[in-house]
Amino acid sequence: MNARSIARWAALSAHFALLSMTLAWYAWLSPPGKLPTALVLILLALPLLLPLRGLLHARVYTHQWTIFLALFYFLLGVASAAVPDERAFGIAVILSSLSLFTACVAFVRLSRH
Repeated sequence: MNARSIARWAALSAHFALLSMTLAWYAWLSPPGKLPTALVLILLALPLLLPLRGLLHARVYTHQWTIFLALFYFLLGVASAAVPDERAFGIAVILSSLSLFTACVAFVRLSRH
């Protein structure tokens, strides 16, 4: 297994971790009180579904755009970590988004010759 495929699998793992954490947190563990759960899931989980096909097919362009998407979830994690009840979720989102960012950058860099 070469470094490019390791970076690809790391990006996929971080992406699925971020997606599953977002779905689990906002759907079951701590559903939003003031907004409908479906609206929050559409706003937070749907953007993660958009690059899924390109990530699964190892498209460099999709990995490039996913880097920007990871930054949004990093900000979400920082905001969540500031709330005492959501600190563990926030730290997990920060770590997953940084992993996604790093793995996508590595995949893109290793794909260029």
